[in-house]
Amino acid sequence: MTNIKSLCLCLLVALVCLPLGAADHLLKSPDGKLVVEIDTEGQLKYALKREGQLLLDKSLIGLVLEDRVLGENVKVRRVNRRSMVEETIVSPHYRFSSFNVVYNELDIQLKGNFGVIFRAYNEGIAYRLYTTAKEGLTIRDEVVQMNFPKDYTTYMAYSTVKPGKDQYAMAFQNLYTKSSVTGVKTDNIAFLPITVDCGNEVKLTLMESDLEDYPGMFVKGDGKSTSLQGTFARYPTELKSFAPRAMKRVVERADYIAKTEGKRTYPWRIWAVSERDTEMPVNKLVYALASPNRIGDCSWIKTGKVAWDWWNDWGISGVDFKAGINMETYKCYIDFAADNHIEFVVLDEGWYDPGKGDMLTVIPELDLPELVRYGKSKGVDLILWAVFNVLDDQLEAACKKYSEMGISGFKIDFLDRDDQTAVEMTYRIAEMAAKYKLTLDLHGFYKPTGLNRTYPNIINFESVFGMEEMKWSSVQKDMMEYDVTMPYIRMMAGPVDYTPGAMRNASKKDFKDIYYNPMSQGTRCHQLAAYVVHDSPLTMLADNPTAYKHEQECTDFIVSIPNKNIEETRVLQGKLGESVVIARKIGSSWYVGGMTDWTAREITLDFGFLGDGTYEVVLFRDGVNADKQAEDYKKEIFTVTPDSEKKIRMASGGGFAMTVVKK
Repeated sequence: MTNIKSLCLCLLVALVCLPLGAADHLLKSPDGKLVVEIDTEGQLKYALKREGQLLLDKSLIGLVLEDRVLGENVKVRRVNRRSMVEETIVSPHYRFSSFNVVYNELDIQLKGNFGVIFRAYNEGIAYRLYTTAKEGLTIRDEVVQMNFPKDYTTYMAYSTVKPGKDQYAMAFQNLYTKSSVTGVKTDNIAFLPITVDCGNEVKLTLMESDLEDYPGMFVKGDGKSTSLQGTFARYPTELKSFAPRAMKRVVERADYIAKTEGKRTYPWRIWAVSERDTEMPVNKLVYALASPNRIGDCSWIKTGKVAWDWWNDWGISGVDFKAGINMETYKCYIDFAADNHIEFVVLDEGWYDPGKGDMLTVIPELDLPELVRYGKSKGVDLILWAVFNVLDDQLEAACKKYSEMGISGFKIDFLDRDDQTAVEMTYRIAEMAAKYKLTLDLHGFYKPTGLNRTYPNIINFESVFGMEEMKWSSVQKDMMEYDVTMPYIRMMAGPVDYTPGAMRNASKKDFKDIYYNPMSQGTRCHQLAAYVVHDSPLTMLADNPTAYKHEQECTDFIVSIPNKNIEETRVLQGKLGESVVIARKIGSSWYVGGMTDWTAREITLDFGFLGDGTYEVVLFRDGVNADKQAEDYKKEIFTVTPDSEKKIRMASGGGFAMTVVKK
């Protein structure tokens, strides 16, 4: 009976449209390695295999409405297929300037104004639910079941909120916890992306894309079975403003997750499948599955590097004025940026009184139009920090005022949630900012879900355990392990505003959390490597101008590494949680960065990725004493061809960075 069934399914693949009554449906990736089995007998569920290996056992999906569950007692109305669909996606400010995707698609229309679309790519699979009801719907919950055939190893970043409180409301910044599926915490929830190690180097990474007018997904376990469940923030019914930043926080939630139109599609649920760890940081599915550009012309959007004030606490020294939020300090930052060809200066918290929640009124100590004029006279643009809800409350007035003043964009902060109203606010702000040709850097924000494709004026996202954590975290917060884990997991979803560039660097034994004069864990060259390793179209220089002037050779090297107009990105070698080496191409030049955890490593870098010709390399690598003196580095200049190799030792917590320019 099984053989007959399989034969029938193979015949059905060739049909564009299938009749009613099909119980099981197969969808393969273009290369045939991935197979999705969709079961429509009674309940809607699916399984995922790779070359015969079961990765995900039959798992339920559906929507829980007020009066029924879409996904139970299903009956198929129609099945549509599309095969070998090819798309070329132009991707400004992404890790590739453009890229091609190929997929096979299966659209299963079910009775009850409901359906599901599956897509299979060589890089993974995705599905999205849709409804076709004429009237609005209240979504009480979404069924997202993940049944694994074995007790696989997981990598998860959990909510930082303690049990008993609203764990859905936090900054989406935490280290990764490694555990078995049965060992997943039962008193906490994990935010996406999460990675599941299926053995034999095969990994699944769960992400979502095209999150619009709907809450984001979290994951929880039961501590017993090899199953995980999706979970979602309930809809906010009451918010209150809290000091010291006039931030609006949820104080009451409904018993449903969304109220929405009846005819719509829901977010894509993505399982990226990697055969090698080096495939993970360059996976493109989140971007590819997002809604296309809605703002049209993108030529006005500027990216680049940013001189930043907050991490170093406005820490200028050796000057004859009191450093702080005043004209002299910001003109000093502008002068530093201009002298070093840095495109932006950000005015972080304090340029307006955060307690009053009025970003239309600048503090008396600052003449903002004069700062804008001064910056532009030196080729430096300004970016303004604000709280999400403060900008939203004054949205068009603020966008109009500061656009006309000559401000380049906003760094907006402290959304700290991804329920339906938070997602709606994000889209509202993105659209209005684009109207006034303002860019956005999103902090205190949920993981990227492809919004930078839909609104390319969104040029970076935080949602990363970045350098700011070093101001208050002990060495037990293992930043070095995180730095070689995050690029494989979090960076799959999109770019990161990690804010690197510390000029005070410490070994594991010497590191201390110091608020006013913070340092980094790991070596100087580990910091330099971040400017290549990270997808980051808008990259901060986190330390202060005085520190960079004292380390001019490193500063010159940082600003010589472009973070815009990236044509291609490759992961040359590495292993999740241990090390990573990434190369980025611009024109005929390449830029290469490598990092290790607290384990010293020697790698052999093969320059076979280069095109024909001879190249001049400028290499910054860990010095011979960097294991103890983390600021120790060595600069080398040499030539290579595609046949060359170079041995590079990375110290404990170390790294390297190089420019490779064709002669």
